[in-house]
Amino acid sequence: MANTLIKNKYKIDLVKYKYVWLGVTAVVMTICLSAMIYLMSIQPNHAPLKLGIDFTGGTILQYGVDKKISTDEISSIRTSLEKVGIKNPVIQTTTQMANGEDSEVKNLLSIRTTFLGDKESKDKTSEITNQLKTSFPTIELVQVNSVGPTLGAELLKNTMTALIIAFILMMIYISFRFQPEYGWIAFVTLLHDAIVVMGIFALKGIFFDTTVDSLFITAILTVIGYSINDTIVVFDRIRENMRFLAKKFSSNEIINASINQTIVRSINTSATTLFTLLALYFFGGVTIKDFVLAIIIGVVAGTYSSIFVAGVILAIVKEKMEKRAKEV
Repeated sequence: MANTLIKNKYKIDLVKYKYVWLGVTAVVMTICLSAMIYLMSIQPNHAPLKLGIDFTGGTILQYGVDKKISTDEISSIRTSLEKVGIKNPVIQTTTQMANGEDSEVKNLLSIRTTFLGDKESKDKTSEITNQLKTSFPTIELVQVNSVGPTLGAELLKNTMTALIIAFILMMIYISFRFQPEYGWIAFVTLLHDAIVVMGIFALKGIFFDTTVDSLFITAILTVIGYSINDTIVVFDRIRENMRFLAKKFSSNEIINASINQTIVRSINTSATTLFTLLALYFFGGVTIKDFVLAIIIGVVAGTYSSIFVAGVILAIVKEKMEKRAKEV
C-alpha cells in the first residue's frame, strides 16, 4: 500500500528541481525588494511604498449635491480632479436628508486629497469647486477638514504592529502544532507572499504613481490568512505521511508524494477564488481595484509558496536532519 502511494503520487518530481524553484523565488524577491529599497531611498519618509492619505494625512472636502451621483459620474469627477493636479483622490458619496423627512434627498460628496497647506488651501479648494460646478452647477461646499500627518503616522505604526503580531502568532501556533522547523518555514513563506505583494505595488508606485491606503493592509492580512491555510494543508499531509512511511522511504520521497497529493486541491481552490476576484476587479468599480489586485497577487503568490517554497525548503531541512542523524 505504501509503495503504491509513493509511486502513484509521484506525478511531478518537485523536490528534484528544488533549486530551480528557489532560484525563481530568489529572482522575484530580488526585483520586489529592489523596488522597495529604491522607494525608501528617494522618498522623504523612507517608506517602501508610496503612502496614501490614510498614512500621510490630507484634506477632506465635503460638498452637498441635490441629485444622486452615479458610478460613472464618480469616475468623471476623479478624471476632472486629476486634470487640475489632484492625484489619487478618494471619492465617496452618502445620501442624507437635508432638513427632515419631507425635505429633498441630498447627496453628500466627500473628496479626500493630499494635505493642502494654509496658503494653497483656499485657492485649491476654489479650483476644485469650480471644476465640480461644470458637472454639478448647484453643488455647495459644506465643510473642509484636515487630517494631519501625525494621525497618519500613528495609523502606520499600528498597522505594522498588527502585521508583526499576526506573523509571530502564526509561527508560534505552527511550531506547537507541528514541529519547530515547520514554524519558521511557514514564517518564510508568509514573508515571501507579503514581500511579493508589496514589491509589485512598489513597482506600480514607481511607474504609475500608485499609492496604498488602509485597505491595502487589509488585503495583506487577508493574503496571509489565505496563504497560511494552504501551507497548513500541505504540512498536515506531509506530517501524516511521515508518521506512517518514514521507516520505508526517504523524506524527499514522502514530501514529493505529499505535495502531489495536495497540489490539485490547492490549484482548484485558488482558481475558484481567482474567478471571483477577477470579476470584482473588472466590474467592482475603481475604488476597490487596487484592493482586489493586491489579493489576486497574494493568492497566486500564496499558492506558489505553499507548493514550491514551503515544501521544497522543508525537503532540504529534512534531508540535512537525516544526514546528521546518520552521522551520529
